[in-house]
Amino acid sequence: MTSAYVFKLASTDQEIESYFKLRKAIFVEEQYVFEENDIDDIDQIAYPIVAINTDDNQVVGVVRIYETEKGIWYGGRLGTHKDYRRGWQIGKGLIYKAVTTANTWGCDRFLATVQIQNVRFFQRLHWQSLEEMTICDLPHHFMEADLNFYPAGNEIRPFPYREAS
Repeated sequence: MTSAYVFKLASTDQEIESYFKLRKAIFVEEQYVFEENDIDDIDQIAYPIVAINTDDNQVVGVVRIYETEKGIWYGGRLGTHKDYRRGWQIGKGLIYKAVTTANTWGCDRFLATVQIQNVRFFQRLHWQSLEEMTICDLPHHFMEADLNFYPAGNEIRPFPYREAS
């Protein structure tokens, strides 16, 4: 059976709790990028986006988006539950939801730092590398999305509604 996924802004307490739990599982417990947790000041202004498996309503993917100045948006903390990393379907859906949402809200540039092993995947999704860099002692590329491939939609922009926990 093929699972279907919904990509959406995390809006319920359960979705937000699952969002942070999955981020911790990926970036702290699995990849060891951070020691205790990956929460930072950006979480106070970021909009969390989740991929939900419609078979069991489990959050299986995460990403956050945030605006640093008018029209300049970033994506970050993109990750997929280890049991769902096949075919890139979830990552592709999360990236599409992230960029189209920001584009709807007035994005002029959408940027992200991408771990080296994911650069080619992003390039296939119409991103270009602007420079190589090191973050948390890991090689990354600073990349930009081609907004022509990510049309604006009709997502209503909520006010930030919670403090990072």
